[in-house]
Amino acid sequence: MYEVIVVGGGHAGCEAALATSRIGHKTLLVTGNIKNIADMPCNPSIGGSAKGIVVREIDALGGEMGRNADKSLLQIKMLNSAKGPAVRALRCQADKITYPKNMLKTLNSTKNLDIKEAIVEDLIIENNEVKGICLSDGEKIYSSSVILTTGTYLKSDILIGDTRTRKGPHGERPSNHLSDKLKEYGFNVIRLKTGTPQRIEKSSIDFTKTKEEYGDDTYWTFSFDNKIYYDKAKQVPCHLIYTMPETHKIIKDNLNKSSMYGGLSDIKGVGPRYCPSIEDKIVRFADKERHQLFLEPESIYYDDIYIQGFSTSMPKDVQEKMVHSLPGLENAIINKYAYAIEYDAIDSKQLKQSLETKVIENLFTAGQINGTSGYEEAACQGLIAGINASLKLEGKEPLILKRNEAYIGVLIDDLVTKGIIDPYRLLTSRAEYRLLLRHDNADLRLRKYGYQVGLVSKEKYDKYLQKEQSINNLISYLKTTKITPKKEVIDYLNENFKIQIKDSITLYNLLKRPEVKINMITKFLNKEYSNDILEQVEISIKYEGYIKKDVESAKKMVDLDNKKIPVDIDYYKIHNLASEAKQKLNQIRPTSIGQALRISGVNPADISILMVYIKKEYFYESK
Repeated sequence: MYEVIVVGGGHAGCEAALATSRIGHKTLLVTGNIKNIADMPCNPSIGGSAKGIVVREIDALGGEMGRNADKSLLQIKMLNSAKGPAVRALRCQADKITYPKNMLKTLNSTKNLDIKEAIVEDLIIENNEVKGICLSDGEKIYSSSVILTTGTYLKSDILIGDTRTRKGPHGERPSNHLSDKLKEYGFNVIRLKTGTPQRIEKSSIDFTKTKEEYGDDTYWTFSFDNKIYYDKAKQVPCHLIYTMPETHKIIKDNLNKSSMYGGLSDIKGVGPRYCPSIEDKIVRFADKERHQLFLEPESIYYDDIYIQGFSTSMPKDVQEKMVHSLPGLENAIINKYAYAIEYDAIDSKQLKQSLETKVIENLFTAGQINGTSGYEEAACQGLIAGINASLKLEGKEPLILKRNEAYIGVLIDDLVTKGIIDPYRLLTSRAEYRLLLRHDNADLRLRKYGYQVGLVSKEKYDKYLQKEQSINNLISYLKTTKITPKKEVIDYLNENFKIQIKDSITLYNLLKRPEVKINMITKFLNKEYSNDILEQVEISIKYEGYIKKDVESAKKMVDLDNKKIPVDIDYYKIHNLASEAKQKLNQIRPTSIGQALRISGVNPADISILMVYIKKEYFYESK
């Protein structure tokens, strides 16, 4: 008998299983193939725009992805470093051999955690409550809660040209019955699609026709542990190329052979809007003369090169022509052909914000089964599902991150409130308060929650508190310390940084000047501070007005989120409420006025009517 069973060993499953077992609950991780635990079946990278911030948030909460990425990277960059702090994010090329190997080692060394290789075909349900799982060989395993993190393996089909093959990403046996069982239990099952590009033999590429792209000349880490595992001078390069007119002609001439454009007539899955196939790019952006592609190394242990941005479901013979039309790939050898994969997922509007399902009690879901795409989106859901499964076992309230607290909160709120049509991908534009949700302050936002749930040690939490205190001390010092226009001060600032002062000025106000960076005034500080503290202080001072505005705006949203909606409310009894609003509110069952306001199809007038009804029917009656 287990307390938690996690089904699936991908990024969501690993974080879920580590969370529940580290918190102290006996956990079983069931996966179809132990060799594929924490596998990276698509791009060889962790992080990216918005996603890199999610990895930092996972680490701040006590998750594993950031630490594992730091141990496994081939190259790392800070994206958008020339832009404002709201959009900066880390992205690394991760070694596809090292990353899963390190994660499996971590899982195997974790107390309270067992791993079993098997296929789950059904759930044990009693009185609408999950009690365990049924394996394909008939074995039943009982538990107090179950977390489904099945990835793309529910009735997965590999699509290439006009062929459809019932297989998982690596040709493994998929789960052929679990999604049918979920339908029987009352879940709305939808069909989604994603894809992956070719893998090319490195020795067959002419790299003289490409542009080298190296990692940053600065040491970076996803984890707030700040342990460096790589030599910045020995980072493995990527290479930039572009599609050619011939590439576009080949695709247009063979469009009807693509699985998605006529090759198969029975495709129901909807592909990702923000990570389209190369066919989609050519069709949707017909005015573009070329598209950017990156040649990315997958591992130091083998020579496959991944063509980032070139996913397709064209037949293999057409893929050959497409690849050979690219600069430097005229004689390329394709080690693995591109394909699309179609799979089952559930309607995410059937989830609570804790990621427990509304349909079956103590059943949680995370990752691509919820309609998301991406390793990072999956991992953060797995972590939250694991935390909340543990909290429910302990009789505690769930951890619900707000939209102004974390990208994780934005993602989950979008899933459960708005639902999805195509695979969901996190973007900075999805966050209303992205200046608050930065790469640099993820620990300041979330470390306390990681400590409260038991995933962050006291030692790490004390270190965080010291950092917080140092930030406050430095800001206070800058506000109270003035420099005067003495000759030595004027000469130092002018000769080194072309900064001029005529009157006494606090260091705080001096730093507010656009041309002044905090490293220019460290000479005047009372002691040395680490770079992360200096960065945090500089951002908070320079963007003080904008941050204050976002905080005030977020407070209004939080106030609305704190206005709870009674669980037993019958929306169909509310007169004058629009019929669409009644339908949407009844389907999603929002827990607060704030969440209700974010539902598509529910307008401010509906919210006003709802608030009046609640006040009259519930608060008046209670008096």
